[in-house]
Amino acid sequence: MDAHRRIFGFEIIFLVSIFILLNESSKCSSFGVMDDDQFDTTVEEVDNHLPSSSSSLGVYELNDVEENEWQMVAKKGNQFVINGQPFYVNGFNTYWLMVFAADQSTRGKVTEVFQQASSVGLSVCRTWAFNDGQWRALQKSPGVYDEDVFKALDFVVSEAKKYKIRLILSLANNWEAYGGKAQYIKWGKASGLDLTSDDDFFSHPTIRSYYKAHVKAIFRLLLQPTFFLCNLAVLNRVNTITNITYKDDPTIFAWELMNEPRCTSDPSGDKLQSWITDMAVYVKSMDAKHLVEIGSEGFYGPSVPDRAQFNPNSYATQVGTDFIRNHQVLGVDFASVHIYADSWISQTITDSHIQFTKSWMEAHIEDAEKYLGMPVVFAEFGVSSKDPGYNSSFRDTLINTVYKSLLNSTKRGGSGAGSLLWQLFPDGTDYMDDGYAIVLSKSPSTSNIISLHSTRVAIFNSMCSWKCKWGCKKRNPLEAFLYHDDL
Repeated sequence: MDAHRRIFGFEIIFLVSIFILLNESSKCSSFGVMDDDQFDTTVEEVDNHLPSSSSSLGVYELNDVEENEWQMVAKKGNQFVINGQPFYVNGFNTYWLMVFAADQSTRGKVTEVFQQASSVGLSVCRTWAFNDGQWRALQKSPGVYDEDVFKALDFVVSEAKKYKIRLILSLANNWEAYGGKAQYIKWGKASGLDLTSDDDFFSHPTIRSYYKAHVKAIFRLLLQPTFFLCNLAVLNRVNTITNITYKDDPTIFAWELMNEPRCTSDPSGDKLQSWITDMAVYVKSMDAKHLVEIGSEGFYGPSVPDRAQFNPNSYATQVGTDFIRNHQVLGVDFASVHIYADSWISQTITDSHIQFTKSWMEAHIEDAEKYLGMPVVFAEFGVSSKDPGYNSSFRDTLINTVYKSLLNSTKRGGSGAGSLLWQLFPDGTDYMDDGYAIVLSKSPSTSNIISLHSTRVAIFNSMCSWKCKWGCKKRNPLEAFLYHDDL
């Protein structure tokens, strides 16, 4: 492998680690902890040696990715693992990648966002693997797909691998954007079904069959034109660029059942619980190799009334979701939680947003450890520049709060497995900005925070392969350096 194309920061981190360890015995030894200034200075020195942004930054050509480095992400207890080594996530959302890739005039933006994400060490991207009945639709009607858009999704997966970024692919939307459950209901009504609510998406057997057909389409081998007549399609699909079947591709980190599922017509949560139970097992039956997550926002429901105190408002208990109960379903591998204090508490920026973020994260990390025994990913978080009182300093404070809460979990081997910013945009896509977009070239302080956290995560991921792990009574120098109690 070309030394200039190694994993993000690995060569520098490895050399620093070896230097320290050569000055100590091969066994774990005690070491005085650094103060905060020393910690930040040392990590920043490592970070400063990472490549700066450029058009070729972070490229990992397909031939440069060794097989033993690009394996499936799995789950072991409350951690993600790759080849048995813990894998902590620092990632981002960019939902529109497939749609942009479907048009040659915008396809380059897909490459740009992966380049820029790689430049700051981001390793996982969450994006949509659906667009139902809309402009540039993937699924034009139940079971009928646009092969050009499918090829666009192939391109997204291929480019992600080139930049060594793994993907969480979401299979449907609770909201109307990109079709969502409302489009499935429209299709059902057009076929003569008696449907009264968009929430019938979760309960009507025919609508469930539409969703399952889409899942199957994602996994289905696409070699014959007759596919479009077969109502079969995504997990068995062979990527037209890499020639790898989706269900065999380590580039795919996980499948997400739905973006932010809610079923407000049934506050008990029974209807949504039944759907999750059915679909999680179905996806696993199609693809047992990849991880599966729900896509939930993390609201507590009636099964754990004592946890409702952590919800952002009383309405959150009435949307049909139930964090702990939902994630106890067979086939669900890790928990997903979103963080939007500016949407859930108050739009005006206040310090209470930071306090909520801390308590929200701590509660879900605790639940993932105590009740679920699985990792938890904070799969969307951010703040809108359109909020009254917004400034970039507050955004940086919010991001730092999320990162520090995760590191507090990481340093004790907890369930806090990572986070995904909402959302990363390349230059020239401002017209798509919902207020939450982060353009790295325009946000140097935010970019530095992200890069520094990526460095820390990379050190943890590398360090965890050593013999001296979480259970050591004494720490080697680098462990003491990372496990600063005041981090």
